[in-house]
Amino acid sequence: MEKVTSTLRVRMSYKDAHYGGNLVDGAHMVHLFGDVATELLIKMDGDEGLFLKYTDVEFLAPVYAGDYIEAYGEIYEVGNTSRKMRFTAHKVIAARHDISPSAADVLDEPILVCKAEGICVMPKDAKRK
Repeated sequence: MEKVTSTLRVRMSYKDAHYGGNLVDGAHMVHLFGDVATELLIKMDGDEGLFLKYTDVEFLAPVYAGDYIEAYGEIYEVGNTSRKMRFTAHKVIAARHDISPSAADVLDEPILVCKAEGICVMPKDAKRK
C-alpha cells in the first residue's frame, strides 16, 4: 500500500478559546483530526467516507488562542471498507500573551499536544478509486 498522509496547519483563534487564560478545548484537536481524516479518505477513495470511532485519544500539552497547530494523519491499515488512521497535533508557533496580545514565537522543536488513532469506513458504493 502506498502511504497516504495529510497535514493541516491552523491558527487557534480567540473564538476557539473555551476556558480561562485563552485555553483551547482539547476537543478542538479531535475536530482537526476529523478534517484530516476526511482528506485522507478523499485521497485514497475519492469520497469523504464516514468516521466510525476513535480508538485512542491522548491530550498531552495545553493549546492557547494564538498558537499554530499542525495536525498530521496517515492511513496505516486498509481493510475491505475500513481505514485505520493515526493522528498527531503539534504546536509549531506559540502565542506570547505575556509580551503582547500579538506576540508569538516559532518553536525550534514542535510540541506534541495530542495524538489519536481512529477507524473510518468507506462504503463500497461510495468508493471511486
